[in-house]
Amino acid sequence: MFDITAFWIILAGILVAGSTGLLGTFLVVRRMSMLGDAISHAVLPGIVIAFLMTGTYTFLPMFIGALVLGLTTTFLVESFHRKWKVQEDAAMGIVFTALFALGVLMLTLFAGNVHLDQECVLYGEIAYTPFDTVVLGSTDMGPRPIWILGGVFILNLVFIGLFFKELKITSFDPALAFTAGISPTLLHYLLMGAVSVTTVASFESVGSILVVALFIVPGASAYQWTTQLSKMAVLSMIFGAISAVLGYYLAVYWDSSIAGAMTVVLGVIFVISLLFAPEKGFLAKKLAHLQLKLNMEIDHILLELGRGRGQLKSSGAKSPQSKFLQFWARFLSLNKGLLIKGNEGVLELSPAGTLKANELLRGHRLWEKYMNQLGLPEDHVHDIADNMEHYLDEPLQKKIFDAVDRPSKDPHGKDIPPFDDGN
Repeated sequence: MFDITAFWIILAGILVAGSTGLLGTFLVVRRMSMLGDAISHAVLPGIVIAFLMTGTYTFLPMFIGALVLGLTTTFLVESFHRKWKVQEDAAMGIVFTALFALGVLMLTLFAGNVHLDQECVLYGEIAYTPFDTVVLGSTDMGPRPIWILGGVFILNLVFIGLFFKELKITSFDPALAFTAGISPTLLHYLLMGAVSVTTVASFESVGSILVVALFIVPGASAYQWTTQLSKMAVLSMIFGAISAVLGYYLAVYWDSSIAGAMTVVLGVIFVISLLFAPEKGFLAKKLAHLQLKLNMEIDHILLELGRGRGQLKSSGAKSPQSKFLQFWARFLSLNKGLLIKGNEGVLELSPAGTLKANELLRGHRLWEKYMNQLGLPEDHVHDIADNMEHYLDEPLQKKIFDAVDRPSKDPHGKDIPPFDDGN
């Protein structure tokens, strides 16, 4: 059965997530996530001042008040950092804590007369979204927050769509943008203005906690999965939308704050991204590191046999990790056809393994010759070459071979294996 109340609440969350996800992506790549946090808190006194000046808490006065305070925050942070040489993180901390404290103080003083309170600001009133409707004549036009959040989302889409290229350039290379006739300062303040507008539009519905989380966490999560800015922005919005849907149903199940549950889901998404992202994820890095160590262990096995030691009998590994690596290195070498089992099951080089061992040995001894020719003593070149031998493919070996006058011996008088073409 279709639940219209749940639909409006989830839609409000999705619209907030879409707006903040778009803008938050640029905050993350610019390493300005905490500036978004600062603006999200610092607009609070602007909202209260707007009420005191107008006597109303309708959207337009609060929008103007928040926008002014948001831009003021950005200006103050930039001024402290650039003109007075205060560290940027310290400047943000000083400005946003001072302004937020001022806003909380004003809320406390005027809480009896103003439809604003600390709980509303922190947690929002997204559960009341379906009941705050717009009526034109006798027609119910739907919830007022949906119209506001939808309008802000469309404005953000238009802003990012029109200035995506400029925002991308100014995010990664402001100097290049300046030489191309693009004003990094103007784009910076436009972006911060959009952050301010989105913040005040979202405050009433989801509160400051979820606004801050949606500005930072989806973009940071998306950054783990891709380095392409457009994909990052789309992923950021998707992650935010997922948090809105799952967070609502978790809040219903737990009978808890909807904004709080959405924030919890965001945290789970970030942890999943941190662990399982294909390139930057913790597990992916660990697997890549393990693969590198396995490949190096395979190389060491081939080199041991290629140096004329004949047969590989038992592991000299002392630690369990080393024994594990040697076991799998031998297993993989057999599967790849680099090793074969000789008499009594002793491992020996196959023809393919002999070619690979010669290539590794040639790289090792050429690098020793190269380092020795640069002036490094003979007794200092082995360990360096032992690390480099894994990364010298045949084209690079030939360049080194020519650079050291095509030698036949290494600095220790040992033969350098020839290339397949006989050189």
